[in-house]
Amino acid sequence: MPTSKLPQFSAAVENQMPLYFYKAVNRDGETEESEREATDEATLLLALQREGLLPIKITPASSKPLAWLRLGARKSGVSRKDVALFTHELLTLLQSGLPLDRALVVLLELTESQPAVNAMIGKVLEAVKGGAQFSDALEQQTGVFSRFYLNLIRAGEAGGALEQVLERLADYLDRSQELRETVSTAMIYPAILVVMSGASLLLLLTFVVPQFTEMFESAGKELPLPTQIVVGVAQGLRDFWWALPLLFIAITSYFRFQMADRDRRYVWDRRLIHMPLVGDLIRKIAVANFSRTLATLLGNGVTLLTALTIVKDTVTNLVVAEKVDLAVESLKQGGGLSGPLIESGLFPTLAIQMIKLGEESGHLDQMLDRVATTYDKEVKTAVTRMLALLEPALIVGLGILIAGIIISILMAILSVNDLAF
Repeated sequence: MPTSKLPQFSAAVENQMPLYFYKAVNRDGETEESEREATDEATLLLALQREGLLPIKITPASSKPLAWLRLGARKSGVSRKDVALFTHELLTLLQSGLPLDRALVVLLELTESQPAVNAMIGKVLEAVKGGAQFSDALEQQTGVFSRFYLNLIRAGEAGGALEQVLERLADYLDRSQELRETVSTAMIYPAILVVMSGASLLLLLTFVVPQFTEMFESAGKELPLPTQIVVGVAQGLRDFWWALPLLFIAITSYFRFQMADRDRRYVWDRRLIHMPLVGDLIRKIAVANFSRTLATLLGNGVTLLTALTIVKDTVTNLVVAEKVDLAVESLKQGGGLSGPLIESGLFPTLAIQMIKLGEESGHLDQMLDRVATTYDKEVKTAVTRMLALLEPALIVGLGILIAGIIISILMAILSVNDLAF
């Protein structure tokens, strides 16, 4: 009897399809999140589209325990810089008079040294030659192009203005990249300072302090309390140095675990956005990104309601995304955009007044573009101000720690000398 069930069990295992998590927008502009079995991601993508859903994200739903511990590498291997370069090069080729398929062939030849990008362009070219729309071909490259990018390309195709849309996309990607680099570049020096500070303290505690420990032990006198603390820390580092990488992994894993759940991440995002200095910077970055993305969408003929739904999914801070969602609901009920933004308390008064003026004058996209430009400058100013406070604080903190170690050693040496006399 058991043997007769084995073929049925094997067939069931073979027929079991992988499970995928998907996030999509329905016809009413509402976001749906669920899991579904499918043979592959492309099949699920087509199934969702046939049901009238607009897929935003499709990822394998892992059932492995502690799956959140895995590093979040980009599955596609195509970075934001690659997408920006692809956009610029495609725009240049189209402006030179090449048809789309020929331009993709040229890009295929230019990216031979970049396997991931080359493979992506090859798939897009194959789909276009097969009769697919360019936007559909891009959408099939799961995890590469954002919903924002795809909607602009689709709008450009519908209006016969693909070159103009690519030009706006290239400008948008450049400005977004510049904003990210402004923040990341500004943090390089403090990061180096923190690493060097940690290395200096480790060097003192693991190599310098132990040299004096032997002398203190041979003196046979109880050491002052500060010296006992420093010696104890130094001894602990020498005996349990292997625990440092484990501690780093544990802390990293904890924060990844916190960010993996939407509710926990919302709590952290709310804490960050209300922190002194950091919160102000996060709000200004959010305003700049929100305004730039919405302005680009509206400037390419996307309706305000659809554009806001797209923007909501591009916002990384969940607190800001929640406020944008309130604006979406307000628009569905016939309200305006500026009202919910005022009630949110997150958007600065200047930004709201400019958005309100844009609504009243009928030039909302232009005013949003001005808001984005204004807050790009504000972000640079905020970063400079934050670093002006952070750098001296780090230097003074390091100086206090090193001075404390040196003073504790001097106290012990003086006590030993007193014993000698």
